[in-house]
Amino acid sequence: MTTKLFTNARCFTPVDPGHPLAGQEQGNIRTIAGCAILTQNGIIREIGPGEEVLEKTRGLDIDMEIDCGGGCLIPGFVDPHTHLCFHGLREAEFAMRLEGVPYLEILRQGGGILSSVRRVRTASEEELFSSTMKLAQSALAHGTTTIEIKSGYGLDSESELKMLRVIDRVGKKSFLDVVPTFMGAHAVAEEDRHQPEAFVEKVVREMLPAVVDQGIARYCDVFCEEGVFSISQSRRILEAAKALGLGIKIHADEVHDLGGAALAAAVAATSAEHLLAASDEGLKAMAEAGTLAVLLPATAYSLGKPFARGREMIALGVPVSLATDCNPGSCFCESMPFVFGLAVMGMHLSPAEALVATTLNAAYAVGMAGSCGSLEPGKKADFLILDGETPAILAYHAGVSPVKAVYKGSERVL
Repeated sequence: MTTKLFTNARCFTPVDPGHPLAGQEQGNIRTIAGCAILTQNGIIREIGPGEEVLEKTRGLDIDMEIDCGGGCLIPGFVDPHTHLCFHGLREAEFAMRLEGVPYLEILRQGGGILSSVRRVRTASEEELFSSTMKLAQSALAHGTTTIEIKSGYGLDSESELKMLRVIDRVGKKSFLDVVPTFMGAHAVAEEDRHQPEAFVEKVVREMLPAVVDQGIARYCDVFCEEGVFSISQSRRILEAAKALGLGIKIHADEVHDLGGAALAAAVAATSAEHLLAASDEGLKAMAEAGTLAVLLPATAYSLGKPFARGREMIALGVPVSLATDCNPGSCFCESMPFVFGLAVMGMHLSPAEALVATTLNAAYAVGMAGSCGSLEPGKKADFLILDGETPAILAYHAGVSPVKAVYKGSERVL
């Protein structure tokens, strides 16, 4: 057993009450000056004021003692919504959007998701792994220690299963904890564009059983949006996934208020994601159901759109989390510090609320709160040391990452 003692830190962490933090609790943070953390085999055994923790170490053999230099220490970021698994960038489409071409029009022209689908289908598994691993390592360097990665650029069984194998391999070959999500309903496949109901049938009858048999994906997600999948189609896919034992998520109300937020509440989805156009009625339904909002401010920034109404969601009692949405089209960003800063400056979350949203609530959004998202006994010693006095440095020092050190299971990985 390896025992480590971390001392001389200024610790800021949510405290896990057994559920996501919402409303007035969204910004609940425990601050420990002169903090010490005792870990054994990468798990936190004690955390608190230095003198109290040191008292509990008497008689223990400490293998290593690390002085944190008085630095600001926070939990490792949890990124609960990414599309890291892709091959090839789409800079030309970015330029089209800057010229005012709507994304759904780009999609109708065979671009958008469909251009990534063509590249993923033709890429070898090794090529796909290499590009995904590169982005995963960059996310780690920016302080992400747990990450969700969706499939969804295959849109047929063979390619979706290939993506999930790559995602699983990234989790085994990197320091990150990776949560794989199946998103075969990311768009209607090009070959089925004139028969969307037949494609939905393929997702339900062919892809989902194959994904469950493979045993990698933990969640199923669907893009519920005008021109993509309707409320009834989305409900069918999500209910089929749930019946097969997968957790369910939903891309909801990103462009139009289609009623995706209310659907997420009705089917007891873990989270509804995007929500730029979600109505008050849909958000109230989410609050009542305890459905997490996963907000993606870097996507709104990249698309030149107003941010999701995070401040109002908190007031309505919706538990809010934050994610990068890293993808080749609408948001090429793997930096959680950038997302944190956008949430504070653009969505008017307090630094404490943003910290909860990027750690504990984000961990709940991917079913990982039992092992990460806060610094408490029994959870993994996944934490960051920042170049600042408080987590506010993540918004205050704009355009850079103030992450000085990344510890994963008490091992320094950056």
